[in-house]
Amino acid sequence: MREAKNSLGVIFFPAFDWCISPTHPEREERLLYTQDQLKEEGLFDIEGIVEHKPGVAAREDVERVHFCFPELESVATRSHMVAAGGTMTAADIVMTGRAQKAFALVRPPGHHARKVVHGSRGFCNINIEAVMVEHLRERYGKRRIAIVDTDCHHGDGTQDIYWHDPDVLFISLHQDGRTLYPGTGFPQECGGPRALGRTINIPLPPGTGDEGYMTAMERVVMPILRDFAPEVVINSAGQDNHFTDPITNMNLTALGYARLTDMLGADIAVLEGGYSIQGALPYVNLGICLSMAGMDYSGVREPGFDVVRHGQRPQVAEYVDKLCDAIPDIYFNPPKLAPGKGERIEGDWFVRDKNIYYDTDAITEAQTESLFLCDSCRGVLKVVSRSTKNPDCLGVEIPLHACPACRERGLAIYDEGQARGGYRYCQLIDRPGGRCLRSGF
Repeated sequence: MREAKNSLGVIFFPAFDWCISPTHPEREERLLYTQDQLKEEGLFDIEGIVEHKPGVAAREDVERVHFCFPELESVATRSHMVAAGGTMTAADIVMTGRAQKAFALVRPPGHHARKVVHGSRGFCNINIEAVMVEHLRERYGKRRIAIVDTDCHHGDGTQDIYWHDPDVLFISLHQDGRTLYPGTGFPQECGGPRALGRTINIPLPPGTGDEGYMTAMERVVMPILRDFAPEVVINSAGQDNHFTDPITNMNLTALGYARLTDMLGADIAVLEGGYSIQGALPYVNLGICLSMAGMDYSGVREPGFDVVRHGQRPQVAEYVDKLCDAIPDIYFNPPKLAPGKGERIEGDWFVRDKNIYYDTDAITEAQTESLFLCDSCRGVLKVVSRSTKNPDCLGVEIPLHACPACRERGLAIYDEGQARGGYRYCQLIDRPGGRCLRSGF
């Protein structure tokens, strides 16, 4: 019997009861072909590779991450809670030593869900990686965590959630936002005033193939990861950068993805996008599983690759080289705080205005986010939000490891928001107190 070098737990949840529409790219068939492929290849006959059932996230697991307006039940279904629970199961498997690595093959995806949630963006309602990260912190005391997002679309939701967190390194390799949704993820987006250089965006040009991804991994991702020295490495393993994907323009292969996975060495991987249901996902997911298990993946081949049609052009390699020359300096020599468009300093607060469109649900949101510039901790976060779905909403977050003064400040802001009656919905995330309070529901 074959044996895995690294024990691997695989959590599988295809969400049979959830889809945007029967013909939408984000539907249950995304994982059914993968399930068949993994079984046909005898993956679960390998000693050390075990399939696990997902858990179900509880309300408090999501509410320690998101401000959900008007309430959690209005933005998340049971399937969303199971997908988030699947990532938590992956974390539990690794943290308790039941396996060295884990891969959560779950849907619906989550990396476009931001701190504030009024509905669905980019097929995402709640950020399943962020739920897992905060579970790792709450239950296992992990603090320093790296998330490497290899989905073809920029992980703007994950970036938004950890924009002000110096203990989370977020790296996103994605198709250039000038050519693809959500239109963000440029190098100058490098983190908030207390976390400059902790967000690293690598916008790759359309047509980037295996060679370009390996260049970015070798010259940008791995040196930064080694320096940051995280306690846990998470891969947001979207697979819509495959050359057959119907909604993107990249040329990564299943073998290229397996090599990327091998180089990254993530403790936990979580499925994000990927919409070539038959041509890519079964092969890419097989490659990821074999790679994480420390097994030979050199024979993984999908049909249809044409070196002339799908090979990376020399111009792409030149562009990627120049990009990789410049980006590491953003981490190793972060820029000084300089408020940009829509940003300003008001006394002791750093303020930024955001206009957000929920493309899946056609909701428009206007948001003002304020961070208290504390010298002793990460600082209280205050968010005032209104959307075409919900009237004025207030969110206040007192972060983990907040100083006593910031905890008092956060509680006072929440109490004042309730007392003055100017907000329809109020939510408090009190991490030091281990609670989430809501009013107006």
